[in-house]
Amino acid sequence: MTQAKPKFAPQVSVPANYMRGGTSKGTFFKLSDLPERCQVPGESRDKFLLRVVGSPDPYGKQIDGLGNGSSSTSKTVILSKSDKSGHDVNYLFGQVNIAKPMIDWAGNCGNLTAAVGACAINMGLVSADKINNSIDDNAESGICEVRIWQENISKTIVAHVPVYTDERGKVQVQETGDFKLDGVTFPAAEVNIEFIDPVDASSDMFPTNNLIDDFDVSGCGLSADSIKATFINAGIPTVFMKAEDLGFLGTELQGDINSNEELLNKLETIRAKGGVAMGLFKDVSEAQTSQHIPKIAWVGPAQSYKASSGKSVDTDDIDLVVRAMSMGQLHHAMMGTAAVAIAAAATTQGTLVNDTAGGRTLSEVRFGHPSGTLLVGGKTEQVDGRWQAKKVSMSRSARRIMVGEVFVPADAF
Repeated sequence: MTQAKPKFAPQVSVPANYMRGGTSKGTFFKLSDLPERCQVPGESRDKFLLRVVGSPDPYGKQIDGLGNGSSSTSKTVILSKSDKSGHDVNYLFGQVNIAKPMIDWAGNCGNLTAAVGACAINMGLVSADKINNSIDDNAESGICEVRIWQENISKTIVAHVPVYTDERGKVQVQETGDFKLDGVTFPAAEVNIEFIDPVDASSDMFPTNNLIDDFDVSGCGLSADSIKATFINAGIPTVFMKAEDLGFLGTELQGDINSNEELLNKLETIRAKGGVAMGLFKDVSEAQTSQHIPKIAWVGPAQSYKASSGKSVDTDDIDLVVRAMSMGQLHHAMMGTAAVAIAAAATTQGTLVNDTAGGRTLSEVRFGHPSGTLLVGGKTEQVDGRWQAKKVSMSRSARRIMVGEVFVPADAF
């Protein structure tokens, strides 16, 4: 008796770029390169990207994919030539859950934003004339201004990408350099990022209409049922609290938080209640389906501490310390979108962040995070009684790590 031959699903190969942007890594795709059914939102696209990254993985390692078992590396990006006037590229970000079959499309990744301009140039999504005109006659290098339409949040971001002319006379992205970014081991070229009008003119940057609120944290295991908080929607919805009110110093590292399951559950409950207070959820149970937003962060006065690399951060070098949670874990540095929120809050007098930084008028602030420090700039103003962030800027770096094809089993999506 002849046995039927087993049927094996082939693997599908798709062009992809694996890039570091800021203190994150992700897999970048050109929309037109994706399998046709994955070029539109839906189950097929999500399943494809989950398999690329290696989720869901109950072991938490994403061994069978390009993720590295942390929220900072479990990320995907889809780029396409922009159909928006005055923009070069559309940028869609997906935060992939490590343990659950879930991709959160609700927010942006500020860190990977640093890689979007460079990747768009290398993918041919930015016009050749614009790239070539970035370098003046008789000059060897210049800056290409890439205007990005961030599709998740419908916002404009401008990336100032350094470029140079190679020995063949072709303009290339400059990726190497001497700019050092805490949280990244090696130096690279500096990329300045500007987040333009990160808050809708029709929306409230402070959704409760207060710069500081009494935040109900009853049932969260804190010593008080109510603590002070600043709720802000700039970059990404974020709840800022005082470190001391949470029983922290503000100098915590990942090992102090991420190995304590009871503490993580407490912080997740606070995050869920924060989402309700901001109007993001009707009930705390809805937080389970939206782990990317809101973020929670705690601030403390400037103080000396040892960063995760062993580097000393001195009191005189910073204005305050900030720690933030991302996807249920203390972030190893600072999410780019949360840095936008920090900049907007710090440059608005009367918020917890500004008070902690000295309560004075600020146009920029340098804060300490687990990996070191970061300088961010911001400009906020009141328009018809409503606070608006007009622009937030910061310097990051980015680098191609690999360009090639990613393989996904055909029956996975």
